[in-house]
Amino acid sequence: MEEESMEEEGGGGCEAMMDDQNHNNWGAGGYGRHLLGPAAAPLGDRLLRGAAAGPPAGPELPAVPEANGVLRGCEPGGAAGKGGAGAIAAAININASTSKFLMNVITIEDYKSTYWPKLDSAIDQLLTQSPGDYIPISYEQIYSCVYKCVCQQHSEQMYSDLIKKITNHLERVSKELQASPPDLYIERFNVALGQYMGALQSIVPLFIYMNKFYIETKLNRDLKDDLIKLFTEHVAEKHIYNLMPLLLEAQSTPFQITPSTMANIVKGLYTLRPEWVQMAPALFSKFIPNILPPAVESELQEYAAQDQKLQRELMQNGFTRGDQSRKRAGEELTYNGSSACASSRGYR
Repeated sequence: MEEESMEEEGGGGCEAMMDDQNHNNWGAGGYGRHLLGPAAAPLGDRLLRGAAAGPPAGPELPAVPEANGVLRGCEPGGAAGKGGAGAIAAAININASTSKFLMNVITIEDYKSTYWPKLDSAIDQLLTQSPGDYIPISYEQIYSCVYKCVCQQHSEQMYSDLIKKITNHLERVSKELQASPPDLYIERFNVALGQYMGALQSIVPLFIYMNKFYIETKLNRDLKDDLIKLFTEHVAEKHIYNLMPLLLEAQSTPFQITPSTMANIVKGLYTLRPEWVQMAPALFSKFIPNILPPAVESELQEYAAQDQKLQRELMQNGFTRGDQSRKRAGEELTYNGSSACASSRGYR
């Protein structure tokens, strides 16, 4: 019984491995395995075919590319035999979106020669514009340049170039202020401060992608804070000890400079560095709330004396029209009040 079972098993195996004189597998299922390629055949079949004198001479089927670009049923020998460029191109099968991305790669040379010059020119115009000036630049184009450079991993270089650009500008502004005469010093400082703060309102939004994906994420800072710090270090700190005595002198002389100029400078200095309040608390308290300690009842007489002193100084400088107009207004109010009282009582 055991011999019969072995013979049956052996016979089945021989039938499965039936070959012709060319060692082509023509048994049941053998031709199908050949068509499916070596990956689908059993290990014993692949070993036998590998030991044969040459590749199988069975009919060739056209290669069918799979979804991932790999050719199914395409043997290396067959591809080499055809040697066509079409088979090689089909094997590569580069994705269309990938090729498009590769064509749009921005190298560091492209950034330096094409993209940064556009940004540099726009920043120049924004830093030197006067209020109300028309700037012939495309904000959309600048925004797009920044976005592309961030996507191409040029954020670090772009941030370095931006800081260097603005630093050089502020150093020139500082030198111009140093050469200003005292009577123009306050006004020119006010212009420089207002011009720079106005430029930041355009520069910061244009570089919002760099700020979000590089400065905030990797540096843990904010672009606006960094640019304000630049003005503090390169302009305000160098001029604060010359500017503050002039501001105190202008405060003691009413209308030596316009109230709006004084307010802009004082508020700007407080924004740049709040601790500068200690240099002139009384001056800052006139424009910044809650600078001085709260009033106490025991000092009411002192507050009244300060008000009276201010009124006397105004009168000495010829500012009496307000007092006279108030006096006339008070007389009219008294007269009208008496007339109204007499009318209410029936007197004419």
